[in-house]
Amino acid sequence: MHNVVIPISLPLDRPVVLVGLMGVGKSTIGKRLARRLGLDFIDSDEAIEDAAGAPAGEVFERYGEASFRDGERRLVARLIEGAVRVIATGGGAYVDPQTRRLLNERAITVWLNAPVEVLAERTARRDTRPLLKGPDAKEVLTRLAAERAPAYAEAHIHVTSSHGAHAEVVETIVEALQRHLQGAANDG
Repeated sequence: MHNVVIPISLPLDRPVVLVGLMGVGKSTIGKRLARRLGLDFIDSDEAIEDAAGAPAGEVFERYGEASFRDGERRLVARLIEGAVRVIATGGGAYVDPQTRRLLNERAITVWLNAPVEVLAERTARRDTRPLLKGPDAKEVLTRLAAERAPAYAEAHIHVTSSHGAHAEVVETIVEALQRHLQGAANDG
């Protein structure tokens, strides 16, 4: 089934946006999901880096969270216009009420969730996350998970990812997209 696009039965008329905490796999799963759906993929953190000429974490540290989130919101608004594609957002993007409202109105939002232990293990592999620069990343992730869960819960689709195969997570998302689109078609 590699490199074979099996279309979903109902057409996507809006982007699919992956939201969730850092380390949950939005970029990795997003690339695979885009391939599975025959769509383009874009990572909002990479788009920020392209626009700013510096890593997203450096932009965050240099200008502060409020300024970073404002620029991120404007960028995400541009990314969801135009071609239907799969978009991975930064971990805090969807927590911003304006960004969340915009994404829920103009995209299909998918909350990728994972146990904090899995997130801590994955994020320990890279030292590029400003919010995890302290001595206890697991404690920070636990706090962020609790603080952000109510916002993430507003996503259209909820999918749990952990140590399982990425292909399984992608298929779970595709099945959930089918149900979501079918429900929207029945409501309309």
